[in-house]
Order: sequence, then C-alpha cells, then structure tokens
Amino acid sequence: MARIDQTPGIRPALTIGRRLDIAARHAFPVGTTVLLMLLTELPLKMPGQAALLPAVALIGVWFWSLVRPSSMPPLAVFVTGFLLDMGAYLPLGTGVLTLLIAHGMATRFSRTLIQQGFAMIWLVFGFVATGAAALLWLLTALLTFRLLSPAPAFFQAAITVALYSVLAIPLASAHRTLADPEQA
Repeated sequence: MARIDQTPGIRPALTIGRRLDIAARHAFPVGTTVLLMLLTELPLKMPGQAALLPAVALIGVWFWSLVRPSSMPPLAVFVTGFLLDMGAYLPLGTGVLTLLIAHGMATRFSRTLIQQGFAMIWLVFGFVATGAAALLWLLTALLTFRLLSPAPAFFQAAITVALYSVLAIPLASAHRTLADPEQA
C-alpha cells in the first residue's frame, strides 16, 4: 500500500483500478530492469554487446535500490541476478551474488548518497561497478577452473560506468513520474 494511504486525510477511494496502479508503480523498477536486460539481448550486431547485459542489470539494481529500496527487494534482485546468469552464460550464482552485494551497498548508503547529488552517486557507482566486474571475473575464473584475461573485466567496468550516466537521467525522470506510488 502506498505511504499516502497510511496518512490521515482525504484521499481517493482505494478502487481496483487504483490498486492496480499502485501495484504497477511498485513493479516498475524491477520491470524496467528486466526489460532493459531483454533489450540488450536483441541481435544488434554491435561490438561489445555482450557487456551490456551485466552493465544494465547492475545499473538497474543500483539505481532502484538507491532511490526506492522498497520496490527493489532482495528477492527481485535474486531473480534479476539469476536472469543475468542465464542470459550472459555466467556460472550460476555469480550474477546473483554480485547484484545482491551491490543492492546491499546501495540500500545501506542510500540516505547518505541521495543527499550528495549525482556526481557523488556516479563516483561511488564507479567503485561499485569496478568491484562488481572484478568479482564477476574472479568468480567466473574460480568456478570454471581457468585463468581468464582481466581485459574483459576492465571493459565491463568502463562500459558500466559510462552507461550509468546515460541511463540515470531517464530512470530519474521515471522515478519522479511513472514509478512514483505517491501519485497513484
């Protein structure tokens, strides 16, 4: 139930349509993250397209866990990580663990970071993305029993940090309009 429904005062009746609207607004963060992940799987024949799936998954989980932790619960992050593992052909559990750690960091530091502004959020996200790429590389190397080149991990971190600045603007706009349960 939206926070507005818990405060005293005059408000619209809680009809089926309004309940569906509130539910859709709560599901919007997970839905957009999964939709963006599916869009990266389209056959666009772009060089480095495989790096977009983990980047978009991490960006979606980080952003929504930061600005609306209640709409990106750990179970949704787990399912998103599982979809990442399946879509990126990663060893099972690597994407799940990476996204759950990023989710935990975002929810832990959300109050502090939200007050700092975009530049600080992007800087902290840069460290998180670098750590996530390193963790994915390390876990993949350990679970496949192979020594992998670290170059793809560096590329993954760079593309994730660069893509965050592009996706944060429309996600922030959606956060204030489409996904806001207060406006239901």
